Amino acid sequence: MTVLQGRLADRDAWSAIGECPVEKTMALLGTKTAMLMMREAYYGTTRFDDFWRRVGVTKAAAATRLSELVEAGLLERRPYQEPGQRSRDEYVLTEAGTDFMPVVWSMFEWGRRHLPTRSRLRLAHADCGAEATVEIRCEKGHHVPPDELIVRAVRN
Repeated sequence: MTVLQGRLADRDAWSAIGECPVEKTMALLGTKTAMLMMREAYYGTTRFDDFWRRVGVTKAAAATRLSELVEAGLLERRPYQEPGQRSRDEYVLTEAGTDFMPVVWSMFEWGRRHLPTRSRLRLAHADCGAEATVEIRCEKGHHVPPDELIVRAVRN
């Protein structure tokens, strides 16, 4: 269990409604389509037609979700043009989009371990081939298990 420290320890003295980072992230990315679009961006998908086809949604749904991800700063539009074709946009991960990657890979790992699946996919380190996991580490490099994680308020 994660421990709330300091003024956060009295759960009745404060409310996270409207300010919680989890709530705000879910409001932005809490749809299946948004998460799958981000997954596809990590797999290298950049073209609109590939996004909607690989995620399995309508073109209208893909256009809406991609626009939201661009507006949120997770993807950016970059123009490209095939020879003899009109100019189009491709969708490329931004720094914020790349920073979101551990969330998607955490979901991947949790689903692989806890949901019925026949998937043989695994995350691995490209350099050595060893399986990779998503974990929390403190800024000093220590692995932080759930029972050692705290949430505290810091001053701005």
